[in-house]
Amino acid sequence: MGSEEKNRSLIFTYGTLKRGFPNHRLIEGLMPTGDAIFLGIYRTVERYPLVCGPFRVPFLINLSGHGDRVWGELYAMTGKGLERMDELEGTTRGHYERLPMVVVPADEAAHGNETRIAPVVRAEAYYAHRSYGEELWRSNGERGFCKYSEDETSGYVRRTERPQNVSFLEHIQLFCSSSSSSSSSYPRVTVID
Repeated sequence: MGSEEKNRSLIFTYGTLKRGFPNHRLIEGLMPTGDAIFLGIYRTVERYPLVCGPFRVPFLINLSGHGDRVWGELYAMTGKGLERMDELEGTTRGHYERLPMVVVPADEAAHGNETRIAPVVRAEAYYAHRSYGEELWRSNGERGFCKYSEDETSGYVRRTERPQNVSFLEHIQLFCSSSSSSSSSYPRVTVID
């Protein structure tokens, strides 16, 4: 195994970077050069809140033990691939933080036999930045979902189509402080069990 292979980072994607979602084109552009390699469908070992914020953007909240075990995709990324993803996720602007997590292959997670030992993989994921993550969880009524699917994507607004006179962090602040009334600029989703 070459040094480039050894130096790959494993990234768990749970939202718009997944196949079939709006930002997957970034990963698709990295695949022909080997800067991104799809490894499969995975699920978090721990439970985490997964919610939507302004513009139906998905956020994983770093509150282990709350929420659900989250489904997503695992990719092996070179340094170049990781730089591109960090830029998209705004890690230097306080949008998301890339932090560690543990995942297992989804077929193992869904197996249902607790005595079976699933292969645990240490990876990283893009979590909502700690400056607003818990507030975003509370503003969603401490309710989330286990998979960012077509239902959650409904109403997603691409970055280029969002108002440009307000920063993304300001949109998050407005979302968190807005009421759940129908007059809110940031509609909420009601989950019915």
